[in-house]
Amino acid sequence: MIDEIRQFVLDSLTDMNYSIEGINDDTALGPAGADLESLALAELAVRVEDKFGVRFDDDEAEQLAGMTVGEFCQTVAPRIPSASAH
Repeated sequence: MIDEIRQFVLDSLTDMNYSIEGINDDTALGPAGADLESLALAELAVRVEDKFGVRFDDDEAEQLAGMTVGEFCQTVAPRIPSASAH
């Protein structure tokens, strides 16, 4: 499941015209990493919410910039409704 989330994040970044070259689980989503601005982080969160049926509250949305790609995937995975069935 983590791999599927990671691939979706990378595909979403590509769709949003961000370079994914060199991005891995240790890459920060915000400054000094993938360098997503707040609007792009919000768009990524919405894409993940729509794709995987999860929700982020406003406080969490602000914390996304400080997360790495790996931490973000680890945050999303346990919230996916079907994850408990696997």
